[in-house]
Amino acid sequence: MSVALRAHHLLCVLTYVGRGYSEAFVANYDALARRIIAGEPIRLVAGPDDICAPLLAPTASAPAHCRQPSVVERDAAARHEVAALLGRALAVGDTFTLDADTLSRLRDGFRANEIRTACVDCQWSALCTRVADTGYRDVRIVTAPTAESPAT
Repeated sequence: MSVALRAHHLLCVLTYVGRGYSEAFVANYDALARRIIAGEPIRLVAGPDDICAPLLAPTASAPAHCRQPSVVERDAAARHEVAALLGRALAVGDTFTLDADTLSRLRDGFRANEIRTACVDCQWSALCTRVADTGYRDVRIVTAPTAESPAT
């Protein structure tokens, strides 16, 4: 099994502190965070992913923004910047484990504003900035398994 993530959610997992759109969203995200920490591979997808799932459910209270063109643009920006930071290509379908070194490099780049283009105009951006500025205190993904390179 793998955790399906769209590219801009690679940034979101860096600062996730247990807040979200609804209780169901947070419960789902917490479960995904535990899977990532346990070493389950991440599979890069286009469009709605495992994090989006509660927003797409028939009982979701607000219309999902997951398919909006602006979100697709966020994915493209995130994929490009994360690939440049890590020095390797990232394409839809790639799978990889978010190991401790990669997590640290991504958080350093996020905090230095090197991979934040996808965050422009995001409603969560201020929270994510505060989380990064406090050294990622209280994040739910605090450690990761051993290194494994993305499959290409």
